[in-house]
Amino acid sequence: MKYVLSFCLLVFIVSCKQEPKNTKLTGPVFGTSYSVIYDAPEDFKKQFDSLFYVINNSMSTYQTNSIISKLNRNEDSLVDAHFIKVFNTSKDIYKSTQGAFDPTIGALVNAWDFGPEGKIVNLDSLKIDSLMHYVGFDKVKINNQIVSKPKATFIDFNAIAKGYGVDVIGEFLESKNVQNYLVEIGGEIRVKGINVEKNSPWKVGVEQPHFDGEQSILKAISLKNEAMATSGTYRKFKIDDNGNRYAHIIDTNTGYPSKTNLLSISVIANNCMTADAYATAFKAMGIEKIKAFLQTHSNLKVFLIFENDNKEFETLALNGFPEQ
Repeated sequence: MKYVLSFCLLVFIVSCKQEPKNTKLTGPVFGTSYSVIYDAPEDFKKQFDSLFYVINNSMSTYQTNSIISKLNRNEDSLVDAHFIKVFNTSKDIYKSTQGAFDPTIGALVNAWDFGPEGKIVNLDSLKIDSLMHYVGFDKVKINNQIVSKPKATFIDFNAIAKGYGVDVIGEFLESKNVQNYLVEIGGEIRVKGINVEKNSPWKVGVEQPHFDGEQSILKAISLKNEAMATSGTYRKFKIDDNGNRYAHIIDTNTGYPSKTNLLSISVIANNCMTADAYATAFKAMGIEKIKAFLQTHSNLKVFLIFENDNKEFETLALNGFPEQ
């Protein structure tokens, strides 16, 4: 009888053992939303919101009292560690892409009504040429937390700050010894470890381009200890009188919106800030320049969705971008 009772007790203990469970937190941030899934019971929502507040206060061009907004008004303001980290990474990518990624293109982004400041009425080539005199991230310097720049230069980190925010949350979770997580902000993603509930790698989706606002997944891939950012031209664009579609990415050489057949660029990198910035830069570079660039940048995996000459969708995976 003792053996029977022991066996029953063992069965009871095993049956009551809890399956691994993730914590999932969501909310609004940076004009979009965030979703964080992690393998720990603690609720970190207050800490997340606090970190988002600090990042917004540093780099949001949509907040009038942020550090970057004060700098753009040429008001004195010491920059913080977040600003410096994003600035330095932006400078590196600006140089490596020969200016295809340029945070000082913000004045033209605003002029074409793609940014926070509002469009310029009766925009013409003379006004564009005038604004282009102040474009060039090499004109902006930091020394002892003090930024120097031409007065008319407008700095905009929106093409990298979202990815940076993802990294900040990921690094916070790691500081709390969380080894398995997925952080997503507006489609930009960073993962570590596995999804413990499913005991499998994290699965993320690459979106199918739709011009009508519909959302669907083209393919799902597995990520492990890396980040992915996607930049698309199919949501924000303008169409000229000849039916040509121009992306919301401004060509840093001309000051005009980029005419491109690229619809979506997904980049996998070691961190989301880097992936985010390169996804933006590649939109302005075009397919052939991207292919040439990646020959010397094996740390970046890229997936392109584009229209061919027959207006049909095609895809291209580069540098070992995963099939699934």
